[in-house]
Amino acid sequence: MKEELFQELVQSVKEGGQLMREFESGATRDTDDGKLDYEGFLAPQVIERYAKYMHRHRVQADGELRASNNWTRGIPKDAYMKSAWRHFMSWWKEHRGHKSREGIEEALCGLLFNVMGYLFEVLRGHEDL
Repeated sequence: MKEELFQELVQSVKEGGQLMREFESGATRDTDDGKLDYEGFLAPQVIERYAKYMHRHRVQADGELRASNNWTRGIPKDAYMKSAWRHFMSWWKEHRGHKSREGIEEALCGLLFNVMGYLFEVLRGHEDL
């Protein structure tokens, strides 16, 4: 993927693309062409709600607090899939106007956790991404 972005930048330069931006203040920076736009792709209120969900679920059954990145130690993809389906069913019920066991926000956060965890496991070992 990095190579693709580099090649896009090289092609842009060959086609007369700008390498630098100049701001009204006179400050300069390289262009943001080909760079990932995290600020545009993500919504802060969604990330904050998800963080609150994750923080609340850090308390284990024994009362101990697990590390916030505990999930990165590895959870089997089957466990993510089964949990995702349970959260999906709650989301679907809420979408159809029915009450679920957890409510729509919890369902969406739970689904997001399982999707991200599953993707993390898929990407594990793909250091070039």
